[in-house]
Amino acid sequence: MLAQARSFIRQAPVLYAILVINSVLLAVTQASAPAPLRYGIPCLLIVGCIARLAMWWSKRHRDLTSEQAQSLLDSTTYVAILLPTGFSAWALALFPHGNGFEQAHVVFYMAITSICCVFCLSYLRAAATLSGLCVLVPFFGYFILSGNGVLIVLALNLLLITLALLVVVAGNSRDFAALVASRSETARRQDEAQNLHEANERLARLDGLTGLPNRHSFHRELQTRLEAAAAAGKRLSVARLDLDSFKSVNDIFGHAAGDRVLQEVASRARAFGGFIARLDNDQFGLIGDEARSETYLAAWGEMLCEAIRRPFVFAEVSLHVTASAGLAMSQPDDRAETLFDRADYVTSVAKREARGSAVVFSDRHEKEISKVRAMEHALHTADLDAEIYVLFQPQFDISLDRVTGYEVLARWRSPVLGEVSPADFIPMAERTGIVPKITQAVVRKALAVIDQLPPPMRLSVNLSAHDIGSMTAIEGIVALIGQSGTPCRIDFEITETAVMGDMQQANAALLALLALGSRIALDDFGTGHSSLTHVQKLPLDRIKIDRSFVAVVTSDATSRAIIKTTIDLCRNLGVSCVFEGIETEEQLEALLGLGGSVMQGYLFGRPMSQEMMLERQSSPQPGWQASRNRMFGAGA
Repeated sequence: MLAQARSFIRQAPVLYAILVINSVLLAVTQASAPAPLRYGIPCLLIVGCIARLAMWWSKRHRDLTSEQAQSLLDSTTYVAILLPTGFSAWALALFPHGNGFEQAHVVFYMAITSICCVFCLSYLRAAATLSGLCVLVPFFGYFILSGNGVLIVLALNLLLITLALLVVVAGNSRDFAALVASRSETARRQDEAQNLHEANERLARLDGLTGLPNRHSFHRELQTRLEAAAAAGKRLSVARLDLDSFKSVNDIFGHAAGDRVLQEVASRARAFGGFIARLDNDQFGLIGDEARSETYLAAWGEMLCEAIRRPFVFAEVSLHVTASAGLAMSQPDDRAETLFDRADYVTSVAKREARGSAVVFSDRHEKEISKVRAMEHALHTADLDAEIYVLFQPQFDISLDRVTGYEVLARWRSPVLGEVSPADFIPMAERTGIVPKITQAVVRKALAVIDQLPPPMRLSVNLSAHDIGSMTAIEGIVALIGQSGTPCRIDFEITETAVMGDMQQANAALLALLALGSRIALDDFGTGHSSLTHVQKLPLDRIKIDRSFVAVVTSDATSRAIIKTTIDLCRNLGVSCVFEGIETEEQLEALLGLGGSVMQGYLFGRPMSQEMMLERQSSPQPGWQASRNRMFGAGA
């Protein structure tokens, strides 16, 4: 309807101009007709045409609604009956009064005007048909009944022409409808494409769960605000908020509850104003207003953490979640990445040193970052085979009264940084993916010394999550051991967290090592997640009980009960049990009383160099009962 109305608005002036001009010319030529018939009636009809023309002309620049279009088309249909009927009746009334030429003009007027009107109304099928019939019927009837052969032939001729025109109009009307439908479909698809594009744009900018901006939007907004703040001589504050142990919420209460917690965290963070974004699963970023001081920023961060500490109460459950926050103030010429890295760094500091609280980036952290960057660069450029060296810590079997093996511990002596603590470089090597190269360097050094130890003696090497999770890394270790050409006396220790990512991959990796003749020990037992599941599913030969249980074995009944249960578990499973971190005689006596046998700790020997280990191995070894305190330098 809208398309028909818009098309007819363009053609209406032509239609009414033809009617008016042809009618005026007809009136002028009919000199024999009475004046009222010659001028009065056509003037009324012409006034109606001009009124309709003015009405359509006024609509030419307006946007019509479907209701307005329907009203205009309905009125056009009525007019298509009235005006052709009126003009036809007027023309036929003139016919008897004229001479031959004047009558011929009447016939020509009715025929040509009817044809033009039908064409002008071609997009309005009903109006075109009614208009044509309103001229054809009286014309055909009047001249058929005249008895004049010429007039009868003209009537038949006009009938054929009009019917042909109506057929053409019907086809044009269908084509027009199809064209409009095609354009409408094209427009609909364009709208859908545009809506999809806008939806994709929103998805690219927003987080679907919380409705907050995402990481990309956060960094873009941070850069924009930094530039504006620098131009105004102001400083921005940025915070990164990490939920603590959020995975346990999903594991215990389900992902639906976890999603509701994230949505509520977003709502609480919004209350602090500024720009809030969800950076990752349980990580949020905040851009605050002008930072006044570190003290003000610390107080703001603590209020933020306090808001998250409030219970999350849902219909069926009440959850308690904490969050650690890192905050930083912008410096002149900061870029978004630089400022966010500061907040990111102190977030890790908060999670490590002040879990559930906020830490503000300070000069101390700047020095730490410089140190970390220097260490990272040194680690990336290190000649690991030359710079990594190993120490050996004995494992003593009380039942056999001798050392049965050594744990091989990696150490790093950098020509640039000097001696670097394993607590610093091992986590960095894991973050940067270098740890498999370190592991292979340690294996090479263990293989170089194992032949100098008596055959029953074995060495154990620690594997990281990167080693376990990569068959390429495992294949590299297998190749090293295969090249040694001797029976494998290298064992491997894994932690529970190292196998949590992909149990199937972990099993495949451990089976490849077992095929060499290695043994597998589960390190730090009791401190990870789902320990009994790992004991059940992994091919283990040994379990090492974490030092945290040993440290309180003399004072904590619960720890003693756990240790006793673990010893019984190992005995029932047919695997050996090793105790780590034994430092005092009292701890040893307590463990012996619980049934422990294989011990490792400072009481039995500190980590020692290869030379010291071989020297002590070659010297007579008094039994444990003969000289406890002198064994392996334990008294030193």
